[in-house]
Amino acid sequence: MALGIFPSHPLHGLYVITDTALCAGHIESRVEQALLGGARVVQYRDKSDDSARRLAEARALAGLCRDHGALLIINDDIELAASSGAHGVHLGREDGACAVARAVLGPEAIIGISCYDDFDRARQARQEGADYIAFGRFFPSQTKPGAVQADPDLLRRGRTELDRPLVAIGGITPENGRSLIAAGAQMLAVIQAVFGAPDIRAACESLTALFIEDDPS
Repeated sequence: MALGIFPSHPLHGLYVITDTALCAGHIESRVEQALLGGARVVQYRDKSDDSARRLAEARALAGLCRDHGALLIINDDIELAASSGAHGVHLGREDGACAVARAVLGPEAIIGISCYDDFDRARQARQEGADYIAFGRFFPSQTKPGAVQADPDLLRRGRTELDRPLVAIGGITPENGRSLIAAGAQMLAVIQAVFGAPDIRAACESLTALFIEDDPS
């Protein structure tokens, strides 16, 4: 089930995604540095079959996110999201239906859907009750170099047609992220530019500053 104290902020800001190789053995300390740097959403992404370690790490991250008023999302694994105390799950094309996740996790869970470069998939995700929609990759990605190329026009169109928070992902850095926020992204999802940085907290602060600069208030 979801964490007992639900953060009051909307789905907006820096969205960091853990990487097994970059975070190995230090996932809690590295995620904490990201949270201190301003990350508002953490996605736990681990494709290994070590279920005991994955559950222990996910539960530890749930506690960290609670302490920092952030959200924890589990990549792909609905059951792990349910058992770890996460706020929700992120699903790709092969990871199950939004309705199944909703039935397991409940009405308050956050369900995100990867839509790649496919606006029809995004419309369907909205109709099925997704809480946010992710497009990408927008720039060359070290994590998924073969991922399909998305155009920022997807964000511009999504901003007017989808009525859901939009996540941009793929090769995002402090140097190129501002253009995606301007196009309509409410969140920037980042792996390498955060967890591959020599100073994780400083990297997150640089990315978080893009949202502050974009805020007209």
